[in-house]
Amino acid sequence: MTKILLVEDDASIVNNLSEYLRGEGFEIDSATGQKQAVSKLEKNKYDLLLVDISLKDGNGFAVCAAARAMGDTPVIFLTASSDEYSVITGLDMGADDYISKPFRPRELLSRIKSVLRRSSKSNSIIEHDFIKVDTAKGTVTKNGTEIFLSALEYRLLLVFLNNKGIILSRNRLLEEIYDIAGEYVNDNTLTVYIKRLRDKIEDDPQNPTFIKTVRGLGYKVGD
Repeated sequence: MTKILLVEDDASIVNNLSEYLRGEGFEIDSATGQKQAVSKLEKNKYDLLLVDISLKDGNGFAVCAAARAMGDTPVIFLTASSDEYSVITGLDMGADDYISKPFRPRELLSRIKSVLRRSSKSNSIIEHDFIKVDTAKGTVTKNGTEIFLSALEYRLLLVFLNNKGIILSRNRLLEEIYDIAGEYVNDNTLTVYIKRLRDKIEDDPQNPTFIKTVRGLGYKVGD
């Protein structure tokens, strides 16, 4: 479920908007000011922020700056101010969109869905070192040149990239690739596919630096 943080100090807006968006299938959390919002950003993962520019405690620009420092969560500003300065400042800070109060809930919903669609497209790119995967297109490039993987090799690579820095046991890898294989994948088959993947992505497959073997434990990509 898509999780949204609503940063707004008007209780009636928070209540009405939260009820509406929950009815549309979103999970809503709220904060009344800058300090509380930043604290929640440090502890939780959100898919989108709805941030009022004018807050009794701090301001929405500071919340947006904090969000940008922590990651790339999309931000839509809610503003009662229609002055050009506030709009330009918000967009220059990296906000994805803005909407002026008073607004119709369905208009805001449309903006939310549009921003989330753009965000999901930008998040379709996974990169690590010299490897880049576009999950929307299903392509893999090494140093800018496309390489071609089998379906199982591609799935195996995604498992590693989605678990960067984590040691993956052979049993865990077997569980991850079983569904797509269409047949039983045994331990020997896994060894073969890891070798094939290394042959295609490593500069020196005999001394791999991308998919590292952690002796006695499994494999790992990244630190």
